[in-house]
Amino acid sequence: MSCCGRRRRSHQRMSGQAFERGETTPTGPPAGSVFFEYVGGTAMTVVGPVTGRRYRFGWPGAQVAIDEQDAHSLQMHVPNLRKIEVYSKGAA
Repeated sequence: MSCCGRRRRSHQRMSGQAFERGETTPTGPPAGSVFFEYVGGTAMTVVGPVTGRRYRFGWPGAQVAIDEQDAHSLQMHVPNLRKIEVYSKGAA
């Protein structure tokens, strides 16, 4: 008899690790996201002042999608964050 719960726990654990590494989900970032790159020397976690979401930059150079409601404030008040342009594969 197999147990599907073991797979579910494994998937949840992997999803959490992807979040900690600053990755987006396989379906892509949520609509209304702005991308930032962390250029500091260590890892950093910030909390969006409007949404209350936690954004984890796991290493220098990590790129993370930030909700547009939080983007302006984080850009103005958090050192070592740089707004970046992200192009989709289909864009010309």
